[in-house]
Amino acid sequence: MPATGVTPETGVLLVGHGTRDRRGTDEFFELGDRLANQMAGRAVVRPALLEFQPPTIATAWGSLVELGVQRIVVAPLLLFAAGHAKSDIPGEVESARAATPNGGSIEVTYSRPISRQGFMVGAVRERLSQALQTDAGLPGQPAVANEVSTAIVMVGRGSRDVCASADMRVLSEVAVRGKAEPSGTSLADEHKLSPIGLATTFYAMATPRLPDTLAQVAGTGSFRRVIVQPHLLFNGRLYEAIVNQVAEARQRFPEVEFIISDYLGPTDAVAQAIASRIQEATLTRPE
Repeated sequence: MPATGVTPETGVLLVGHGTRDRRGTDEFFELGDRLANQMAGRAVVRPALLEFQPPTIATAWGSLVELGVQRIVVAPLLLFAAGHAKSDIPGEVESARAATPNGGSIEVTYSRPISRQGFMVGAVRERLSQALQTDAGLPGQPAVANEVSTAIVMVGRGSRDVCASADMRVLSEVAVRGKAEPSGTSLADEHKLSPIGLATTFYAMATPRLPDTLAQVAGTGSFRRVIVQPHLLFNGRLYEAIVNQVAEARQRFPEVEFIISDYLGPTDAVAQAIASRIQEATLTRPE
């Protein structure tokens, strides 16, 4: 909020998917606080959840309306554009707007999913770099001598939307093989990764599925170490399920070291990615 105490004319409706897991919910609200700090003086932020937990979109919308905002930017906290971004969230927002006296006078703009926004690509690279620097080694075997024997498996939640699945595959390529500034080198170059050492897979609703990909990568005999990066925002049941599937692969292929990187988490980098998308939306809104 500005130092004068005057509410900005722009409100941000930060919409998360929602989860029954308390940890994931807490991390969502932590991210909302980080975004509010990023937007201080420019917009007031109210979080909402599409499913499972309050506050609802209608509740958060009403809170912004009570503050007297003149425009609302709806920021879907989604990694890729699929059904929730394209229909579910807009439907809930329009219902809340229709139930608001003079709701038609409030300007509504949607920001894009954070997808391959620059801060998000940087966050993925950071998680991968941390994992690549981990080398617990295997009993009775020497430490990995060079990174060519390492494979990276990027795993997304999965979607029936083919565009969302394609975006996940592109993100993998950009994060691992794209040239980073200011160094001008890629993660693959920096760690001397094999040209065949990158795979994109999914937990559900899209193929290939994670267990099949882990078996395929480990079964080649070309890699002694497999880094699995869960492309998830928060902790919860999905992250635990991925951990369990990797544990099953570890038992099946004891000669291969499997390392799971951290999920993205409620970090400043993710908040900056959302803030950048909101800035884009406000700059391109209709006059």
